[in-house]
Amino acid sequence: MAELEGLEFGKSDFVLLDEVNMEQFMENLQLRFEKGRIYTFIGEVVVSVNPYKQMDIYGKVAIEAYRGRELYENPPHLYAVADAAYKAMKRRAKDTCIVISGESGAGKTEASKYIMQYIAAITNPNQREEVESVKNVLLKSNCVLEAFGNAKTNRNDNSSRFGKYMDINFNFNGDPTGGHINNYLLEKSRVVQQHAGERNFHSFYQLLRGGTDDMLSNLHLQRNPEAYVYSKEGASVITFKTNFNDPAAVLSAMKVIGFTSEEISSIYKIIATILLLGNLEFECDGEIVQLPGAGSVSHVAELTGTEPETVSKALLYRTVATGGGEVIEKGHNKLEACFGRDAFAKALYERLFAWIVGRINTVIEVKNYNPALHGKNTVIGVLDIYGFEIFDNNSFEQFCINYCNEKLQQLFIELILQQEQEEYHREGITWQHIEYFNNQIIVDLVEQLHKGIISILDEACLTVGKVTDTVCLETMNTKLGQHPHFTSRKHCPTDKTMDFQRHFRIRHYAGDVTYSIEGFLDKNKDPLFQDFKRLMYNSADPVLKEMWPDGQLSITEVTKRPLTAATLFKNSIIALVENLACKEPYYVRCIKPNDVKSPVLFDDARCRHQVAYLGLLENVRVRRAGFAYRQPYARFLQRYKMTCEYTWPNHLMDTDREAVEAIVTQHGFEGDVAYGHTKLFVRTPRSLFTLEQERAALIPILVLFLQKVWRGALARMRCRRMRAIYAIMGCYKRYKVKSHFFEVERRFASVRSMADYGKSVEWPTPPAALAQLTHVSFRWRARRIIKNIPPSDMLEVRAKVAAMEALRGERPDWGFGRAWERDYLANPKDCPQSSSNFMRASKDLKSKDQYSQILFSGSVRMLNWFNNTKDRGLVITDKHIYKLEPKKYKVHKKIPLDSVTGLSVTSDTDQVVALHTATQDDFLVYLQRGELCPNQDRIGELVGTLCDHFKRPMPGLALEATSKNKAHMDRKDTDVYCGWIVERHVTACVCVCVCVVLQI
Repeated sequence: MAELEGLEFGKSDFVLLDEVNMEQFMENLQLRFEKGRIYTFIGEVVVSVNPYKQMDIYGKVAIEAYRGRELYENPPHLYAVADAAYKAMKRRAKDTCIVISGESGAGKTEASKYIMQYIAAITNPNQREEVESVKNVLLKSNCVLEAFGNAKTNRNDNSSRFGKYMDINFNFNGDPTGGHINNYLLEKSRVVQQHAGERNFHSFYQLLRGGTDDMLSNLHLQRNPEAYVYSKEGASVITFKTNFNDPAAVLSAMKVIGFTSEEISSIYKIIATILLLGNLEFECDGEIVQLPGAGSVSHVAELTGTEPETVSKALLYRTVATGGGEVIEKGHNKLEACFGRDAFAKALYERLFAWIVGRINTVIEVKNYNPALHGKNTVIGVLDIYGFEIFDNNSFEQFCINYCNEKLQQLFIELILQQEQEEYHREGITWQHIEYFNNQIIVDLVEQLHKGIISILDEACLTVGKVTDTVCLETMNTKLGQHPHFTSRKHCPTDKTMDFQRHFRIRHYAGDVTYSIEGFLDKNKDPLFQDFKRLMYNSADPVLKEMWPDGQLSITEVTKRPLTAATLFKNSIIALVENLACKEPYYVRCIKPNDVKSPVLFDDARCRHQVAYLGLLENVRVRRAGFAYRQPYARFLQRYKMTCEYTWPNHLMDTDREAVEAIVTQHGFEGDVAYGHTKLFVRTPRSLFTLEQERAALIPILVLFLQKVWRGALARMRCRRMRAIYAIMGCYKRYKVKSHFFEVERRFASVRSMADYGKSVEWPTPPAALAQLTHVSFRWRARRIIKNIPPSDMLEVRAKVAAMEALRGERPDWGFGRAWERDYLANPKDCPQSSSNFMRASKDLKSKDQYSQILFSGSVRMLNWFNNTKDRGLVITDKHIYKLEPKKYKVHKKIPLDSVTGLSVTSDTDQVVALHTATQDDFLVYLQRGELCPNQDRIGELVGTLCDHFKRPMPGLALEATSKNKAHMDRKDTDVYCGWIVERHVTACVCVCVCVVLQI
């Protein structure tokens, strides 16, 4: 860090001072302020000086420079501490908090806004819509809460008049999932009265100066803050920052958060009601108090959704219940009526503010969160609470505010100074004790039971009878007179800065503060007549009704006495401190350089006082002598063991401490660490950052290794499951097959004795594995049937089967129902006149050509290209095809059978046949019917005979059956193939059935 900023800007970290004393501390602080360096480190604590001007050190460029970087890598900045808190939360899954402290006007509110903007900017890199919505609500809530909870004081133009602690919830990815806002002690007395030069809350002036004419007319308001009692004090006050008067920004923010138009309207109606209440005046007519103008009352009734009569009655009378249950109405005097009016106005604004905070919480709360499903929910808390205040007239509000700062200072002392030094002694680390002021004695003065100031105030409020502020002060003088941090004029008669029976002084850690006891008891009791509560509960406005649930109680109902304002505030602050103590804290200590809001003036005495009471010198001494980081050995080892070969994956040493020593020795950090009894202490962040860098480089390698191992394990598990599945499937398949076989055996047990050999028996549904075996029964039945056919008929059966395969579905009738004679020319019944001549001619041909048998013979009519016809005899033997002259049967033409390449027939009932040859010497014939049966179809017989002949193994030939839609490629006509094709191949002869080939 020293390398990033030159010496002309001073030391970036107060720990680097040559000597730790007030003079050098102030010189360095002033030098950096004058050079425009408003941030300085004390280790991990950021000291911030209010610059009172806009500085160009924020925005996207600065955010990217600090994103994911360690503290010492960049110059001091709020972004650095915000990133450190975020990394600690994300890396170690530990809740963290950022405590912003300092007196009023030191810049705490601005610091909290920059921290929120940084956290919003570095989260949700994937731009998930639901996360962006949460971020927008968290950011916009600041605008709304500033408008309704901040005001201009003499010390600060945008002073927070309430305390705010915001928890931001993150998922395991580090993206915000929601949040929660706690508010503490709104300064509601400012609603009805302000000090000279100060203003009421911003919301009143935003409405009066920024509202539209129609809005103001509907609210019965004028565009003039001086016209209203509650706002005229600050009407002429001009603030340096004009955005506090921008109602459009507030209205837009409320819409983004989720306020409905009806809710926004109700909010502005309540503000208008408060302004109109302040202008109500009471007149006395004897003992009766009256409201002279009915118009203002009517306007109040209209805005609150009530009746004018009930409003007047609540302002002028008080309903009380007697001991016997009787209800009576008691009229107010003028003083009581004014007091009730102001109390009503304060309560309206207080409940409005609490409702707004609750409404924001309902929007940003974490919904449907399941740790088992979404991972651990971690939190970053941001505390922006009012600073220490010393005014000319300090009342009950300043007392509570300063008590809150005492508690926060006590937390800082315990965590940074006291607990740290105690831990060094407990762990046996060599350490020289550093003295510091412990303000526990001041905290006890305020909150101690039965003895503290709050207890004395509560006793006075609970005492029956007239107990005044003066009596309460006397009780304090009696009980606390000997306390070293309490005094009054009674104990210091010579101190004329205090008045008798009016002032007391507390010596706070930040300085002496003189308080005026006047009004302490009334503000502590915080009285509000029950009539106002019932009036608002019965309002027609649902928003108002929701704000006053206690108004539903009847006047005769006895309720438990409510806690006082001081006790409620004490309990909330104690809970806040306990909440902060369980988180890992990061501090921003804000310093106010001057009281005139000058960007160039550095008031040395003013700043020196703040440095002293903030304990910054003691913080430097502890940080300089101490250690920046400490961690139990087991946890340190768990995080960094992969950086050392002797500790990864598991060490074999006797203790975790020895393993940690091995890691430290390997990295050469021996001089920068100390070994405690249970923890390792690291002095500088650079050593830790080096370990983090090496760990970050190794994590991807380890992740890949684990992924590889896990994927292998998953693959093996899947393999085992698949093997088990297949084993189960095999057993189940065998069971189904056996069951099927048993069922088949049962059904077909007696099929041998059946006339149809089991054709009428229904075949059981087979399992998938046997789906292709259902034809077994058909083959068995076919064999049984064929077995009874005489061998002399088998040639005809084979021919008919071959014809069926070729012509099934192609021709309506192909002669399968008759006996096939084959040799019709030799049959006397078919050719009675020429059969004898053919017998003699066939014998001569057989002796000449040595054929074995006649496959087919019959009378045909030859057709030629010239449409001439001639009657011939067609004889097909196993070697040749003969065309014979009729009657004498002389050979007209002889064609080798192996030269035939195809046979074409039509799909009709005609008897036309085309024979195709390899020499393209095709011929077309018409089969003539003989006298045996003049109407018989002989196409099927010719096709079946030739198909059966060519299906038998023959060297050099192949058979291919074709469908009727396949055109003949050697002819220009479109005859449909319905027979067979014989093709000659060079290498081998294969008998192929086209229909089978097409199915495959």
